[in-house]
Amino acid sequence: DLGTFWKGYVLDITGPAWNYILFRGLFTSYSNNAWFRFFTPKRTLIIFLLVCFGIETMQYFKIYESTFDPYDLLAYVSIFIPLFLIDFKLYKQSQKT
Repeated sequence: DLGTFWKGYVLDITGPAWNYILFRGLFTSYSNNAWFRFFTPKRTLIIFLLVCFGIETMQYFKIYESTFDPYDLLAYVSIFIPLFLIDFKLYKQSQKT
């Protein structure tokens, strides 16, 4: 048992971050297709923040049985903002070439 931090917040950070990487195609050098052109850094950030905050909002209003934790929102932002900034810088550099 690694405790609630490792079970909750680490998963709230690594899960969305890994999905961001997958949706953006940052795991491969081949990313020139319609899917990856649609998921620009800005669009991906907005979609993922809306989904994550939407899930937390549904938990807050008890739309489904789960535990609302406001620190989950901080976990999402703490990974998405740095990931977006790095991705956006790389995206801009790739657009110049």
